[in-house]
Amino acid sequence: MIQLRGYIVLDSLQPQLSAIISNTSKGYLPVQSMTSLFLEVHPAIFIHRLLDVAIKSTAVFPSMAIVEREYGVLEVHHQEQGEVRQAGAAVLDYLQLSESCRRKPRILSSQIIRALEPYHAQIVNKESRGQNVVPGQSLFILETVPAVYVAYAANQAEKAARIELVDVKFCGAFGRLYLAGSESEVDSAAAAAVECLGTLDGRETKD
Repeated sequence: MIQLRGYIVLDSLQPQLSAIISNTSKGYLPVQSMTSLFLEVHPAIFIHRLLDVAIKSTAVFPSMAIVEREYGVLEVHHQEQGEVRQAGAAVLDYLQLSESCRRKPRILSSQIIRALEPYHAQIVNKESRGQNVVPGQSLFILETVPAVYVAYAANQAEKAARIELVDVKFCGAFGRLYLAGSESEVDSAAAAAVECLGTLDGRETKD
Protein backbone atom coordinates (compact mmCIF):
# COMPACT_ATOMS: atom_id res chain seq x y z
CA MET A 1 0.00 0.00 0.00
CA ILE A 2 1.30 3.45 -0.93
CA GLN A 3 1.33 5.90 1.99
CA LEU A 4 0.91 9.59 1.20
CA ARG A 5 3.38 11.31 3.52
CA GLY A 6 3.50 14.80 2.09
CA TYR A 7 1.50 16.78 -0.46
CA ILE A 8 1.84 20.53 -0.96
CA VAL A 9 1.23 23.02 -3.78
CA LEU A 10 3.39 26.16 -3.89
CA ASP A 11 1.30 28.78 -5.67
CA SER A 12 4.22 30.91 -6.84
CA LEU A 13 7.83 29.76 -6.59
CA GLN A 14 10.09 32.43 -5.17
CA PRO A 15 13.37 33.26 -6.95
CA GLN A 16 15.83 31.74 -4.48
CA LEU A 17 13.84 28.56 -3.89
CA SER A 18 13.43 27.97 -7.62
CA ALA A 19 17.21 28.38 -7.98
CA ILE A 20 17.90 25.81 -5.25
CA ILE A 21 15.45 23.34 -6.82
CA SER A 22 17.18 23.85 -10.17
CA ASN A 23 20.58 23.39 -8.55
CA THR A 24 19.58 19.93 -7.31
CA SER A 25 17.33 18.89 -10.19
CA LYS A 26 18.02 16.38 -12.95
CA GLY A 27 14.89 17.19 -14.93
CA TYR A 28 13.13 20.28 -16.27
CA LEU A 29 14.22 23.32 -14.28
CA PRO A 30 11.56 25.54 -12.69
CA VAL A 31 11.76 29.32 -12.69
CA GLN A 32 10.27 31.87 -10.33
CA SER A 33 6.50 32.48 -10.34
CA MET A 34 5.71 28.97 -11.57
CA THR A 35 3.34 26.81 -9.53
CA SER A 36 4.94 23.72 -8.02
CA LEU A 37 3.70 20.45 -6.51
CA PHE A 38 5.82 18.48 -4.04
CA LEU A 39 4.80 14.94 -3.14
CA GLU A 40 6.33 12.41 -0.73
CA VAL A 41 5.36 8.74 -0.44
CA HIS A 42 6.34 5.45 1.16
CA PRO A 43 7.60 3.03 -0.16
CA ALA A 44 10.00 5.21 -2.12
CA ILE A 45 10.02 3.31 -5.41
CA PHE A 46 6.34 4.07 -6.12
CA ILE A 47 7.23 7.71 -6.75
CA HIS A 48 7.89 6.73 -10.37
CA ARG A 49 4.37 5.35 -10.77
CA LEU A 50 2.92 8.59 -9.44
CA LEU A 51 5.14 10.71 -11.65
CA ASP A 52 3.90 8.68 -14.61
CA VAL A 53 0.31 9.47 -13.65
CA ALA A 54 1.04 13.20 -13.25
CA ILE A 55 2.83 13.78 -16.54
CA LYS A 56 0.49 11.60 -18.61
CA SER A 57 -2.60 13.40 -17.37
CA THR A 58 -1.37 17.01 -17.65
CA ALA A 59 1.26 19.26 -19.23
CA VAL A 60 3.36 19.66 -16.08
CA PHE A 61 7.15 19.51 -16.19
CA PRO A 62 9.00 17.16 -13.78
CA SER A 63 12.18 18.37 -12.10
CA MET A 64 12.86 15.38 -9.88
CA ALA A 65 11.85 11.88 -8.84
CA ILE A 66 14.03 10.99 -5.87
CA VAL A 67 14.12 7.47 -4.44
CA GLU A 68 15.61 7.40 -0.96
CA ARG A 69 15.92 4.38 1.31
CA GLU A 70 12.36 4.70 2.61
CA TYR A 71 10.71 7.75 1.07
CA GLY A 72 10.24 8.97 -2.48
CA VAL A 73 9.85 12.63 -3.50
CA LEU A 74 8.70 14.19 -6.74
CA GLU A 75 8.31 17.77 -7.92
CA VAL A 76 6.37 18.98 -10.97
CA HIS A 77 5.70 22.53 -12.08
CA HIS A 78 3.99 24.64 -14.74
CA GLN A 79 3.23 28.27 -15.54
CA GLU A 80 -0.49 27.56 -15.18
CA GLN A 81 -1.58 26.78 -11.63
CA GLY A 82 -4.53 24.79 -12.95
CA GLU A 83 -2.22 22.28 -14.65
CA VAL A 84 -0.35 21.64 -11.43
CA ARG A 85 -3.48 21.24 -9.35
CA GLN A 86 -4.91 18.90 -11.98
CA ALA A 87 -1.74 16.80 -11.82
CA GLY A 88 -2.09 16.59 -8.06
CA ALA A 89 -5.74 15.63 -8.37
CA ALA A 90 -4.84 12.87 -10.84
CA VAL A 91 -2.29 11.42 -8.42
CA LEU A 92 -4.73 11.57 -5.51
CA ASP A 93 -7.39 9.90 -7.66
CA TYR A 94 -4.95 7.12 -8.54
CA LEU A 95 -4.19 6.61 -4.85
CA GLN A 96 -7.90 6.86 -3.99
CA LEU A 97 -7.02 9.45 -1.37
CA SER A 98 -7.79 13.08 -0.62
CA GLU A 99 -5.33 15.86 0.17
CA SER A 100 -6.25 15.60 3.86
CA CYS A 101 -4.89 12.02 3.89
CA ARG A 102 -1.37 13.44 3.86
CA ARG A 103 0.60 13.56 7.08
CA LYS A 104 0.35 16.76 9.04
CA PRO A 105 3.75 18.48 9.20
CA ARG A 106 5.60 18.40 12.48
CA ILE A 107 8.44 20.70 13.47
CA LEU A 108 11.25 18.74 15.11
CA SER A 109 13.49 21.72 15.80
CA SER A 110 13.57 25.45 15.19
CA GLN A 111 16.46 27.68 16.18
CA ILE A 112 18.03 31.04 15.41
CA ILE A 113 21.76 31.58 15.86
CA ARG A 114 22.61 35.27 16.25
CA ALA A 115 25.78 37.02 15.05
CA LEU A 116 27.29 34.02 13.32
CA GLU A 117 31.04 33.67 13.79
CA PRO A 118 33.28 33.67 10.66
CA TYR A 119 34.49 30.07 11.02
CA HIS A 120 30.96 28.86 11.67
CA ALA A 121 29.78 30.68 8.54
CA GLN A 122 32.46 28.92 6.49
CA ILE A 123 31.28 25.50 7.67
CA VAL A 124 27.66 26.31 6.82
CA ASN A 125 28.66 27.61 3.40
CA LYS A 126 30.50 24.39 2.55
CA GLU A 127 27.13 22.59 2.65
CA SER A 128 25.18 25.35 0.91
CA ARG A 129 23.32 24.85 -2.36
CA GLY A 130 22.00 28.39 -2.29
CA GLN A 131 23.26 31.72 -0.97
CA ASN A 132 26.25 32.06 1.33
CA VAL A 133 26.06 33.16 4.95
CA VAL A 134 27.99 36.30 5.87
CA PRO A 135 29.63 36.45 9.32
CA GLY A 136 27.56 38.53 11.71
CA GLN A 137 24.24 37.54 10.16
CA SER A 138 21.55 35.57 11.95
CA LEU A 139 20.99 31.97 10.85
CA PHE A 140 17.61 30.22 11.11
CA ILE A 141 17.51 26.41 11.02
CA LEU A 142 14.24 24.49 10.74
CA GLU A 143 13.79 20.72 10.76
CA THR A 144 10.49 19.09 9.71
CA VAL A 145 8.89 15.73 9.15
CA PRO A 146 7.84 14.77 6.54
CA ALA A 147 10.79 16.31 4.75
CA VAL A 148 8.93 17.68 1.75
CA TYR A 149 7.08 20.34 3.75
CA VAL A 150 10.27 22.28 4.24
CA ALA A 151 9.90 23.49 0.64
CA TYR A 152 6.65 25.22 1.60
CA ALA A 153 8.26 26.76 4.67
CA ALA A 154 11.15 28.07 2.56
CA ASN A 155 8.82 29.57 -0.04
CA GLN A 156 6.70 31.35 2.56
CA ALA A 157 9.77 32.60 4.40
CA GLU A 158 11.15 34.09 1.20
CA LYS A 159 7.83 35.83 0.57
CA ALA A 160 7.79 37.31 4.05
CA ALA A 161 11.27 38.79 4.41
CA ARG A 162 14.47 39.85 2.68
CA ILE A 163 16.64 36.87 3.52
CA GLU A 164 19.12 34.56 1.82
CA LEU A 165 18.12 30.93 1.36
CA VAL A 166 21.26 29.00 2.24
CA ASP A 167 19.98 25.46 1.78
CA VAL A 168 16.74 23.49 1.54
CA LYS A 169 16.83 19.71 1.91
CA PHE A 170 13.39 18.34 1.05
CA CYS A 171 14.01 14.59 0.88
CA GLY A 172 15.04 11.93 3.37
CA ALA A 173 13.93 11.23 6.92
CA PHE A 174 13.81 14.94 7.80
CA GLY A 175 13.52 18.21 5.90
CA ARG A 176 15.95 20.98 6.73
CA LEU A 177 15.87 24.69 5.96
CA TYR A 178 18.77 27.09 6.46
CA LEU A 179 18.28 30.82 5.84
CA ALA A 180 20.24 33.89 6.85
CA GLY A 181 20.00 37.65 6.99
CA SER A 182 19.70 40.54 9.39
CA GLU A 183 18.25 39.82 12.81
CA SER A 184 14.87 41.44 12.13
CA GLU A 185 14.45 39.89 8.68
CA VAL A 186 15.36 36.42 9.93
CA ASP A 187 12.88 36.80 12.79
CA SER A 188 10.13 37.63 10.28
CA ALA A 189 11.11 34.77 7.96
CA ALA A 190 11.26 32.27 10.82
CA ALA A 191 7.83 33.30 12.06
CA ALA A 192 6.36 32.91 8.56
CA ALA A 193 7.95 29.48 8.10
CA VAL A 194 6.65 28.14 11.39
CA GLU A 195 3.21 29.71 11.01
CA CYS A 196 2.55 28.35 7.51
CA LEU A 197 3.24 24.77 8.59
CA GLY A 198 0.69 25.12 11.35
CA THR A 199 -2.05 25.93 8.83
CA LEU A 200 -1.79 22.59 7.00
CA ASP A 201 -4.20 19.80 7.83
CA GLY A 202 -3.46 16.08 7.66
CA ARG A 203 -3.12 12.90 9.67
CA GLU A 204 -1.57 13.23 13.10
CA THR A 205 1.30 10.77 13.60
CA LYS A 206 4.04 10.32 16.18
CA ASP A 207 6.77 8.64 14.11
